[in-house]
Amino acid sequence: MISSPHDPSYISLVPIFQGLNDEEIELLQTVTHIKKVKKDEVIFSEGEPSETLYIIIQGLIKITKVAEDGKEQIVRLLFPDDFFGQSALLQTENHYANAVAINETVIYTIQKQDFLNTLERNHKLALRFMRALHERIYQADEWMSLLSLMEVEQRLASVLLLFNDRMQSQNGRFTLPISKKLLAALIGTTPETISRKLVKFVSEKLILLNGQRDIHILDMDGLKRKAKAY
Repeated sequence: MISSPHDPSYISLVPIFQGLNDEEIELLQTVTHIKKVKKDEVIFSEGEPSETLYIIIQGLIKITKVAEDGKEQIVRLLFPDDFFGQSALLQTENHYANAVAINETVIYTIQKQDFLNTLERNHKLALRFMRALHERIYQADEWMSLLSLMEVEQRLASVLLLFNDRMQSQNGRFTLPISKKLLAALIGTTPETISRKLVKFVSEKLILLNGQRDIHILDMDGLKRKAKAY
């Protein structure tokens, strides 16, 4: 029985590795290492050499850049089962952004050459990884469209739907995994605007709020329409 990420067999549950046979999983286990990351710990910084693939098992990671005015810009928010640092596997380059743990996080790490050697020995894994990379590019394009085309309400609705999906909510109930300050930075607005829009969503009977961060989506279809109203 697989009990926790510390059980070597847990790697078979990671989506990009699912469907591999026991021999293939054992091969991956020999090159995979587990790492605990503290809240606010920097995993890597912009400009550092990129030599590792990271896979999130527990916790949240923010990918950030610092603007010319010194403000932190969140490029992407990563959830359990997401992977990052994949540019290290495709070409020799430095990290384009910073990776920081939002809370206590557990990640798997695989060094570049170890992973490339594994892909060479297993075409099934290589194909699965290529498909995952394609999906990552598609999601990045979707996120850029969200930021550039949508109004704040549409961005907020889209992010709430994302959290509902990725946080494995129960009947539309989940706790915001990040503060309003981080959420504002993620969608390009202010914490005050986030608060006002959430209250508006409550008045429209799209959601219920319990405290500052507990969300209950009452009208899933209505929230989806709100997200697409651009």
